[in-house]
Order: sequence, then C-alpha cells, then structure tokens
Amino acid sequence: MSTLSNKSTSGAKAARLAAGTLALGAATLGYAVGIERRHWTLRTAELPVLAPGSRPFTILHVSDLHMLPSHHSKQRWVAALNELNPDLVVNTGDNLSHHQAVPSVLRALGPLLERPGVFVFGSNDYYAPKPKNPARYLMPKGKKKRIHGVQLPWRDLRAAFVEHGWTDLTHVRRTIDVGGQRVFAAGVDDPHLRRDRYADISGPADSGAAVRIGVTHSPEPRVLDTFATDGYDLVLAGHTHGGQLRLPGYGAIVTNCDLDRSRARGASRWGAHMWLHVSAGLGTSPWAPARFACPPEASLLTLVPRGSGADEPRKAARRKARDNVR
Repeated sequence: MSTLSNKSTSGAKAARLAAGTLALGAATLGYAVGIERRHWTLRTAELPVLAPGSRPFTILHVSDLHMLPSHHSKQRWVAALNELNPDLVVNTGDNLSHHQAVPSVLRALGPLLERPGVFVFGSNDYYAPKPKNPARYLMPKGKKKRIHGVQLPWRDLRAAFVEHGWTDLTHVRRTIDVGGQRVFAAGVDDPHLRRDRYADISGPADSGAAVRIGVTHSPEPRVLDTFATDGYDLVLAGHTHGGQLRLPGYGAIVTNCDLDRSRARGASRWGAHMWLHVSAGLGTSPWAPARFACPPEASLLTLVPRGSGADEPRKAARRKARDNVR
C-alpha cells in the first residue's frame, strides 16, 4: 500500500507541476501578446559623435512599424512623437505589413514628415510577411530558405516620403542641413535580402561635416565594417526587434542576422571610432504578435561633440550608461 501511495503522491505532484507550468506559460503568452507588444516606449541616449565645437542636436530613430490598418494606438503614439521636436528623423524600414497600410503609416508619421528626414526600406516594405516556423530563427543562416509574401506598395510609400521632403538614402550619399550644420549621410538597401550594393556609395565620408551617418535596415557586420572603414561616426539600423523575445539575465535569444546578441538593441561601439544604434522597433510580424522583456520602442538620440585624446573612451562609456528607457 505504501508503494502505491508514494506513486499516487508523486503523480499528483507531477500533475500539479505540469498544470502550474502550463498556467505560467499561458499567462506569459497572454502578457506578451496582449500587453507588452502595445507598451509603446521611448528610448533615449546621448552619443558623442559630433565634431568638436558642433552644436548638439537630436535624432528621432523610428523603425519596424510593421503597420496594419487596425493599429490605431500605434499610429496615435508615433504621431505624438512630433512633440519631442527632433531635429532629424531617421526611418530604418519595415514600415508595412499589409497592402493597404500606406495611409496608416502616413497618418502615424504625418507630423514628422514636415521635419528633415531620411529613410531606407526593409524586407517588409517590399514583401508582406508570411507564416513561418519559429524554429527557423534558430537555424544557421545558410540553412534558411527565403520566404516572401506578396509584393507591397513600397513605391507609393516612397513617393509620399519624398513628396514631403524626406531623402531616400538607398545607395546614395547626401549632405543635409540640420539646424545650420552639415550632416553627411549615406545608406544601403536591405542587407537581409542581399539588396545592398555598398560599392555604389563607397569612399571616404565627408571629413568636413559635423557628423557622418550611415543608414541600413539590417545591421549586418559586413555592412557595418564598410561604413566604419569609410569613416562614418554613427550607423542607425533596425530589423532585430531587439530580439523580440528576451530572457531576463540573458537578453536576446536571436537577432535574425549576423549581429551578436549583445547588440540587438540600443547603442554600442563598433570598432575604435564608430557608434552603432539598433532600434528594437515598434512592431512585429502579424503572424508572431508577441514581445517579452522587449517593449516596442522609438529612440530619441542626442548627438553631442566628441571628447579629446585618451579621455574619450572613458567619457563615451559613461555616456553609454546614460542610455535610458521610459
């Protein structure tokens, strides 16, 4: 009888553990889908990238909207970012998730389109997302087969951006006036789709500009290295969603590109002279509408003059620590 009793007790404990695990999993999924993916967040950071003597200015970095026509709260929140009065808006792509979402994107970005802005596109500007096995994100990059949905109206979105005065940086180099200061900027098409042609913009960046900015959708190291070699001070990217699902104490599980997990979101050094800022973005694929420990975000970056001599790395590290989220 005692043996049967022990087995019965063990079975009951196992059943309770299984039930508890399922309940915790369901609660976590409910939070990730129902709450956190709508927890719109502003990340702020101060980056020492300007030429000495330059006036500080702000960049609003917006990425990965993955907009659907039904995303009304996202549209309202993004439009309200205009109240931050950024000096420059940088959009690093993946604006669309639906063939009828162009008007929704324009409603969201409408007030910001009246400010100086630059942009490049990502894969989900060109193609609609499709359902995918989540396990494929854990596979080696070379083992993944490209899965594209129907083509999206990216040309209409581009025309609207350009009509409002934003600059398409796809494989071009431009000098932009930001508050009376010369800003040199260049960009590439989406490296995630292998559409990048860095050779079209290769060559030393303008050494006389207050700052030299590179723009790309996916932060592939091969592209970042070329920007660094050509003397850029800062590269802005998106694509990673910050990992989208992060584990406390571990961080991003994957980045969906060759970038290491530690750089999946926020600001970091890339080499000796360049900074990288990766936006965790404001959306998700409609087929995977969940975020955990990684709320959707836009970023307000304050660019300030570089320090001098050997003191710069120490100051830069301190500024990196002032990367805040609210």
